[in-house]
Amino acid sequence: MSTSSPSVSTGWSTVTDERSLVDRTLIDYVGLGAALRDAGVAVGAGQQIAFARALPCVNAADHDDVYWAGRCCLISRSDDIPTYDRVFADWFASGGGIGMRGFGRPMPGQGAATARPAVRMHTTTVRVERRRDDAGRLASGLEVLRQKDFAACSDDELAVIARLLRQLTLTAPRRRSRRTERAPTGGRPDLRRALRDCVGDATRPGPLRRRRRRERARPIVLVLDVSGSMSAYSRLLLQFAWSALRATTSVEVFCFGTRLTRVTRELGRRQPDAALDDAATSVLDWDGGTRIGESLQQLLREHSRRASCRGAVVVVCSDGLERGDPQVLATQLARLRRLSHRIVWVNPLSGDPRFEPVTQGMTAALPYVDALVAGHSLNSLQNLARVMSELA
Repeated sequence: MSTSSPSVSTGWSTVTDERSLVDRTLIDYVGLGAALRDAGVAVGAGQQIAFARALPCVNAADHDDVYWAGRCCLISRSDDIPTYDRVFADWFASGGGIGMRGFGRPMPGQGAATARPAVRMHTTTVRVERRRDDAGRLASGLEVLRQKDFAACSDDELAVIARLLRQLTLTAPRRRSRRTERAPTGGRPDLRRALRDCVGDATRPGPLRRRRRRERARPIVLVLDVSGSMSAYSRLLLQFAWSALRATTSVEVFCFGTRLTRVTRELGRRQPDAALDDAATSVLDWDGGTRIGESLQQLLREHSRRASCRGAVVVVCSDGLERGDPQVLATQLARLRRLSHRIVWVNPLSGDPRFEPVTQGMTAALPYVDALVAGHSLNSLQNLARVMSELA
């Protein structure tokens, strides 16, 4: 009778232990993303899924491989790398992940003193060189930057977005004027020209001439929220207003926090940085409170004639976090809707798929708004320009 000796596992050397390590890795490393979020790093579900998919492709027993996999998948901003280093060390030092259970096993032939290898943190700064073409555009990452929220952008990325906004073209919607012009077909008969052609001519009159109503650009009124809750978006929205002023002449720009300030003249300078600095200096309540209703009331009382609000497309850029009376906001928007052509509300928060307009300000404003669009990224501002040009 033959007896078989039981198989002895040799730690990390067996395939079974490697597979179990991968299974524990996919489960335990979810907490690393949660720890990064608690430390203030923006980590989304897609980044955690990418991290989980990357772990089976690396050596889970090597801290270096795990470190770089997490840094590539979970970190999107260079400013967050020191925070990631600290959280990575604290997480495995506290036994929150497999660092205590997997990495704590002694290797074959080693004693308990060398059971847990030390975590070697990486403090080397990786310099990413941006390659530019002859036109001055970034050679890579531009499409990602178009979709990125302004609040999550670094200073260098905001500078690139501002440069792209300077090239934005805005076409104002058209409306019929009282003056007429010559028309080959359609319109009404041009009797004056037909009679003038008959004077001194013994023959019968020639073809009947026609005229039609001219079209001209509608005025555009931009009302920008520069309160504290809009601090991540205010300057780029002001850059959008500068581009609109360069594209068409019938544009008026106002900024408001607790009161309204006209900045059309300040934004009229050719240099965008100087124009934005002058506009920011003239607004005394920058990064202050938010009183949308009272600011619109001041617009209608003091600037409705000069700003040509009648028949205009009014664009209100605000997150809708009203600190005043929502009833005042509803009343002023009702007056503004009777006077203007269309009202477009730009809310940077609406770029989030989970956004719901449930604040008091947005609830009061929605019945009087013709379009609600996002304004959190470069693509959303380009979409806003398209929506404004298509309003009939």
